[in-house]
Amino acid sequence: MRLPDFEAWAVFAAVADTGSFTGAAEALSLSKAKVSKAVSRLEAELGTVLFHRTSRRLSLSAAGRSLVDHARRIRMDGEAAVEAARDEAVLLSGTVRIAVPMSFGLRAVAPLVAQFMALHPGILIDMHLSDARVDLVEEGFDLALRIAVLPDSSLRAIRLRPVRMYIIASPDYCTRHGTPQHPADLDAHKAVHYANSAQPGVWPLTGADSARVLARPRAALIVNNADAALPAVFDGQCIAALPDFFCEAGLADGRLVRLLPDWRFEPSTLSIVTPPSPHRPARVEALIAWLRPRLIGELQAE
Repeated sequence: MRLPDFEAWAVFAAVADTGSFTGAAEALSLSKAKVSKAVSRLEAELGTVLFHRTSRRLSLSAAGRSLVDHARRIRMDGEAAVEAARDEAVLLSGTVRIAVPMSFGLRAVAPLVAQFMALHPGILIDMHLSDARVDLVEEGFDLALRIAVLPDSSLRAIRLRPVRMYIIASPDYCTRHGTPQHPADLDAHKAVHYANSAQPGVWPLTGADSARVLARPRAALIVNNADAALPAVFDGQCIAALPDFFCEAGLADGRLVRLLPDWRFEPSTLSIVTPPSPHRPARVEALIAWLRPRLIGELQAE
């Protein structure tokens, strides 16, 4: 049995990720000719075309799309194996790409990253702040932080702690509009709708007796970032449903009140999510080991 052409698979992944033979050659420090030969060699071995080539555009074929995730895993496993063989000084170097929710990233993650950088000056952190869901494998991220009910997937998840959702309002709002006593009352209230949720404006709530209600408050403001919701809530314009770490300071100092405390949303979790491969470069392991206990502590301290 002949061994797979691992170099050609890794080159194929690089061409797919960079979108060109030239980009892959630069990323891999190879000649463009060597990159082209590796892809042609793999196509000949597989008996299929991996890319459609025109004078202006390079795109994956149907076969290429079905195989590219396998190629990416081969490349990532190879990189991890090489790093595992190096001494510690060389291990803790290179780039770590991390995707983080915008507000949580600014509040909790950015300060921790700054501290990590001081300890590991050889590691470059490429941090992307966005509330939009990213595809770790396709977009080349080493890890992501997610606050969500995680669906079943091939991704590897390290669950850090539960995150509770609170329904909040200002005392002034409750004085002027009344305090809802049951989820059904929420339909008469104005609320912030979070555009990135699975069903914006639909709040599934469960009571102490396991009764389930879908509340549908009227939209007063639609946002794709939770921080943008708070000024309108503080000003008494509407109510909102936000993660606990957004609300606890306002609840503690009386600027906010919690509505319907006996009703809860489906439990959500703060997790570190990584690509499917069990092998991670040491620089990624080092960042995870740094973030994991501190993120739990940061949220518990708020």
